[in-house]
Amino acid sequence: MANIKSAKKRILVDRRNAERNKAIKSKVKTAIKKVDAAIAANDKAAASTALTAAISEIDKAASKGVYHKKTASRKISRMTIAVNKIA
Repeated sequence: MANIKSAKKRILVDRRNAERNKAIKSKVKTAIKKVDAAIAANDKAAASTALTAAISEIDKAASKGVYHKKTASRKISRMTIAVNKIA
């Protein structure tokens, strides 16, 4: 355990940030799962609405530094391609 006051504060701040990051990543994963489920069901309309919501969540995560901007871009690109492949 830390003895110095600033180290104790860092532990608290790191814990708070880790919880925030975990919540944001969980939202992103849920949004991606909804897109994948719509793709699996071959539902173009549901997939495109879920894609819009997922893109929004991923962009928010990238702007907050939870995901790197290129990681966010890659996830969005792959999902968009998958949705566009639905006939």
